[in-house]
Amino acid sequence: MSASEHEAILTLEPLIEAVRAAVERLGWELSGLQKTTSHQFEGRWEGESTRSAYLFFHSTVPGIAEHASIDVYLDETTKGLTGNMALVVDLAPLGTLGDAAETLERLSALSVASLSTRRRRPLTLRFRLDDAGMETSRAESEVRFKIAIPRSLIGRGGTAVGSLAEEAVRGFEKILASAELSSFADGA
Repeated sequence: MSASEHEAILTLEPLIEAVRAAVERLGWELSGLQKTTSHQFEGRWEGESTRSAYLFFHSTVPGIAEHASIDVYLDETTKGLTGNMALVVDLAPLGTLGDAAETLERLSALSVASLSTRRRRPLTLRFRLDDAGMETSRAESEVRFKIAIPRSLIGRGGTAVGSLAEEAVRGFEKILASAELSSFADGA
């Protein structure tokens, strides 16, 4: 390995490449990449700018759910680089999931059982209606199992970032293979 793979990552592009290479090594294909630049303006120039990247992957591995993707958000600010990786899975409509609190509790337990306890693991459960007049039981639902990419790890270089990305993908695949997640699938 070259010295640069162990040097701190200082800009967005090497961070994108480290994450992308690791996720693709495990059989997930890049299906989208978006970069944005924002400048903070609150009535006067604040001098802050942010560059962000969104990466979207789908699996090429047989047996991995088609209703799942890995979404990666990476952010470069004046405070440094940060990001997160998320396994995004469409679930059954709200009316068939049962109690939202119980659903969130069960999905949280699945995250704890599948993702490293050494990492921060945010979890998001979303409900969405195409129109506010729709019956709420028909709301679409989605879960996002996340792994935070801390600044301190990014500071250790591309190798460390790649290791975290591979660890996250393996945990995400464990979640996808679980009977617990299957119980939340549409028609379950």
